Amino acid sequence: MSSWGSFIKRVFDIFFASVVIFLTWWIIFISFVIASIETRSFGIFMQKRVGRYGELFRVFKIKTMKPVEGVVGTTTTAHDPRITKSGKFFRDSKIDELPQLFNVLFGSMSFVGPRPDVEGYADKLEGEDRIILSIRPAITGPASIKYRDEEKILAQQKSPKEYNDRVIWPDKVAINREYIQNWSFGRDIGYIIKTLRG
Repeated sequence: MSSWGSFIKRVFDIFFASVVIFLTWWIIFISFVIASIETRSFGIFMQKRVGRYGELFRVFKIKTMKPVEGVVGTTTTAHDPRITKSGKFFRDSKIDELPQLFNVLFGSMSFVGPRPDVEGYADKLEGEDRIILSIRPAITGPASIKYRDEEKILAQQKSPKEYNDRVIWPDKVAINREYIQNWSFGRDIGYIIKTLRG
C-alpha cells in the first residue's frame, strides 16, 4: 500500500469512526450496562492483540463471556458455556464490536483489513506473510466476511483449535495478503457495505 493510500485510509477511518460513534454511543452505553450486570464485572472487555508492525495494543469490546471453571482457551465456538445470554445477542448482532470504533479513532485499528489476533498468530508470521503487519488490523475485511460464521464452523469440529490452526488461519493469511497487495479505497467501501448487509 502506498503512502497516499495509507493517508486516505486513515482520513476515512477518523471521519467514519466519529460519525458512527455519534450515532451509536447510546447502544454502546446500554450494552455496557447490561454486560456489567450480567457478568457482574466491568462491561468492557479489553485484551492484548497484535497490531501494526507487531506492536501490542488493547482491543475494546462489549463483554460477552463470564468465567466458567474448567473452561479456558482463546478459541471460541458458538456453544462455549462462557457466553452469556446477552453476550450471544451481542455477538450475533456484532454489537460487541462497537467499542472498537474507539480503537479506530485512536489509531490502533482501521475499519477494513485483517482482524487483530492474540499473540501466537500474527506475530509469528514469516516471509511474505509479514506484509499483513504493515497495516492496522481492522473491524472487518474479506477474511472476516468469509468467516462471519466462524464460531459455528468451529463448533462442528472435534478439535476446534486444531481446525482453526490448520485450516482457517492459513486461509485468512492468504486472503489478507491478497487484500493488502491489491488494496483500493473502492474495495474497502465494498467490504463495509457487505459487512452491513450481513
